[in-house]
Amino acid sequence: MKGTIAQVRSYERSVQLLMVNQFTINLGFYMLMPYLAAHLAGPLGLAGWLVGLILGVRNFSQQGMFLIGGTLADRLGYKPMIIAGMVLRVVGFATLGLVDSVAALIAASAATGLAGALFNPASRAYLAADAGERRIEAFALFNVFYQAGILLGPLVGMLLTGVDFRITCLVAAGIFALLSIVQIRALPARRGDEAKDEKDGPRESVLTQWLGILANRPFLLFSVAMIGSYVMTFQVYLALPLEVRRLGGEGQFGTAAVAVLFAVSGLSTVLFQTKVTAWCKARMEPGHALTWGLLAMGVAFLPLLVATAVPVPGGGTALWLLAAAPPALSALLLALGTMIAYPFEMDTIVRLSGDRLVATHYGLYNTICGVGIALGNLLTGAALDAARAAGVSALPWIALCSLGLACAAALYGLHRTGRLAPPVREAQPEPVTA
Repeated sequence: MKGTIAQVRSYERSVQLLMVNQFTINLGFYMLMPYLAAHLAGPLGLAGWLVGLILGVRNFSQQGMFLIGGTLADRLGYKPMIIAGMVLRVVGFATLGLVDSVAALIAASAATGLAGALFNPASRAYLAADAGERRIEAFALFNVFYQAGILLGPLVGMLLTGVDFRITCLVAAGIFALLSIVQIRALPARRGDEAKDEKDGPRESVLTQWLGILANRPFLLFSVAMIGSYVMTFQVYLALPLEVRRLGGEGQFGTAAVAVLFAVSGLSTVLFQTKVTAWCKARMEPGHALTWGLLAMGVAFLPLLVATAVPVPGGGTALWLLAAAPPALSALLLALGTMIAYPFEMDTIVRLSGDRLVATHYGLYNTICGVGIALGNLLTGAALDAARAAGVSALPWIALCSLGLACAAALYGLHRTGRLAPPVREAQPEPVTA
C-alpha cells in the first residue's frame, strides 16, 4: 500500500484529485444503491414492477446519456461536467431519501443516472490528458481507488441503513456536496486538445463530430469486441451469487458466501492491480495484454464448469465448499482478467481517438458496452433458466467460457491486423510566409 501511495504522489495534483474523487464517488454510490430496492419495496411498499422501473430508469439515463455527457465535456471543458454531475447526485440522492411519490422517485433516479453520464467520460478524459505518457499506470491506480470505494461503500451503507435509510441518502448526498465544493476550489480547468484548435478555424458541429467517430472503424470494432469483458465481469453480481444460493441456500451461509465473492474481487484488485499492470507493461504490447485479459475472464468460468461434474453432497461442509469455492475462484480470475485488461483498455480508447474528442469517444464506448451488458445479462439469465429447466447446469458456464474465448480471439485479430494502433493524423500545412 505504501508503494501505491508513493505512485499516486508522483502524479500531478489534478490526477491525484481525480483518483480520490473516484473513490469518494463509489463510496457514496455503493453505500446507497445496494439498499435502495429494499427501501422501495419495504417501507414505501411499492410493487415489484415499480421498483424495477425506478432502478431501470437510473441505468437507462446513465447509459443512454454517456455520449451526450462526453460531447459536452469536449465542448465545454472537463471540470464543468464533473461538477455538474456531482451536483446532480446531491439532488438525486437527497430526493431518494426524502420523497415517497413515484414521480419524484423516478425523477431522482433519472438524475442520479444522468450525473454519472456527465462526470464519468469527463473524469477519464481528464485523467488521460494529465497523466500523459503514464496513462496506463494512472488508470491502474484509478481502478484501485474505484474498487476500494466499491468495497467500503456497502459496509458504510449497511451501518447507516440499519438506523434509517433516509440517513444513508442524506450522508451520500452530503459526500457529493463536499466533493462538489472540493472540485470547484481545487480542480484546475482542463479542456481537450481539440478545443485548443478552435483558433485555427470554426468548430465542427456535434453531428459532424459524431459522424467522424462512427466512421472510426477500428474504434467501433474494439468497442464491440470489449462488450464481452463487461458481460463477464458483471456475473459477479448476477450468475455467481445465483449459483452460490442455488447450492448453499438463502440463509446466512448464502449471504456470507456472496459477500466473500465481492471481497475477493475488490481486495485482489486493491492489493495487486499496480503489480499486475507493471508486469504486463514490461512484457506485453497493449493488444497482447488485452487478449490475455479477456482470455483470463473466459477461463474464470471453468471452475464452475468443472464443479457441475461433481455430485452435489447432501449437506454439511462438502456442500458449503462446493457452493462457495468455485464461485470464489471464478471471482478471483475475473478480477485478474480485469486487472490485466482495464488500464490498457482505457489507454487504447485514447489512442484510437487520435487524442481528439477523447471524452466523446469514452461516452460512446460506455454506451455501446452498456447496451451490450443489458443484452448479455438478458441472455445469461435465459441460459440460467434453461439450464435449470433442462437439468443441464453446465450450459451457462459453457456459454460464458465461449464468450471469453471469442472476445479474446477478436482482440488478437484486431491487434495482429494493426487496428489497435493509433490513427495517423494528417499534418497541418505550414503557413506561407512572405
